[in-house]
Amino acid sequence: MGNTWITRAETVADISAVREINLAAFPTPEEADLVDALRADPAAWIEGLSLIAADEDGRPVGHALLTRCHIDSTPALCLAPCAVRPKWQRTGAGSAAVRAALAAARSLGEHHVVVLGHPAYYPRFGFTRASGHGIGLTIDVPDEALMALSLDADHPLPRGTVHYAAPFGI
Repeated sequence: MGNTWITRAETVADISAVREINLAAFPTPEEADLVDALRADPAAWIEGLSLIAADEDGRPVGHALLTRCHIDSTPALCLAPCAVRPKWQRTGAGSAAVRAALAAARSLGEHHVVVLGHPAYYPRFGFTRASGHGIGLTIDVPDEALMALSLDADHPLPRGTVHYAAPFGI
């Protein structure tokens, strides 16, 4: 298990591998089903923002997905889900996929990303507590779990409520 990852945008040929990664990484099929639902939602899906981390043989082992959300009326991206096959967890595959996704978002001119996730993991990418920026949700979650990131210093994070794509159900 090396720690050199090939990162690239998902292709049609990767759809089943992405589903398998999410099925293996989570205890229920909920996240795998969410990815499929987001892929089918033209209001959420942005081509090029579903990123794969592959091993040296090109086999996808990690996945990070950015889809459209809004902070009030300001377009933003939601980072979810992020998954790595269990055998490859804690090897950097997930971090490589997340970094590649954020870089792809920057290259597309996106400005803001939110994530609802583990508060010890996402700060390494620059995420900070969303509430400190005046960003919240319509549901109760631990304050430290909702984080936000500005991809461009010229576009500070807006204040407001995060509105996820319909497949999230929140």
